[in-house]
Amino acid sequence: MSNIKKVFEKGKTLIPFITCGDPSIAITEELIYTMQKTGTDFIILGIPFSDPTAESDVVQSANLRALTNGITTDKIFDMVSKIRQNTNITIAFMTYANVVFSYGSEKFISKSAELGIDGLIITDLPFEEKIEFLPLCKEYDINLISLIAPTDSQRISMIAKQADGFIYCVSSSGVMGTNSHIITDISDIIALIKESQNIPCVIASGTATPQQAAEIAKQADGMIIDSAIVEICEKYGNDCVKYVQEYIQEMKQSISK
Repeated sequence: MSNIKKVFEKGKTLIPFITCGDPSIAITEELIYTMQKTGTDFIILGIPFSDPTAESDVVQSANLRALTNGITTDKIFDMVSKIRQNTNITIAFMTYANVVFSYGSEKFISKSAELGIDGLIITDLPFEEKIEFLPLCKEYDINLISLIAPTDSQRISMIAKQADGFIYCVSSSGVMGTNSHIITDISDIIALIKESQNIPCVIASGTATPQQAAEIAKQADGMIIDSAIVEICEKYGNDCVKYVQEYIQEMKQSISK
């Protein structure tokens, strides 16, 4: 059984996202340990890219700060190697196709597997082009996570049937399907996914309040929080850890009710 599947078997799952190297790689490492202490079982680590067009302004700025600080994919790999001596927390990398291609797809994916990375999310990867990475991910036992945005029902079902690990549900329109009716209600999207495959569905929410988190937990198997944590890192810099910890504790309590 994959580590990702084991996480969701425990119940509603809160998945924090952080941009590696913002404000520093040392703080990223500290945040990972702190998140685990709060009971976090799963974390998404963003590998910065110079043109992160699919991200919010907040995450785009974090990418640029991290790159300005000299962060590289190898430095992130070195950090994960270090934390793996202390924790087996479930981790997915989130990045762009060009980051993987420029590093060398097999080199990137095999190295990720060596480090115990459980999933890979490629933000700008259309469903039709997942074959570029899927065979390597399967070879090295890494879940290539599918993203589903509001689109037509046929496309939602098609993506869901072939998904691995969990479904990353985004609330805004991404790659559109045909001229069919676009389904925008998240509960309808989740229902279509579950009809196609019994796979965990997670809703991405940038700046959710605890109240919104509780509502999301009623519909989905979990939620990803990204911009909110990145904003805390931006606001408090090297002092961000305790504030991130407080925020995650509050959010976890909300989805557990």
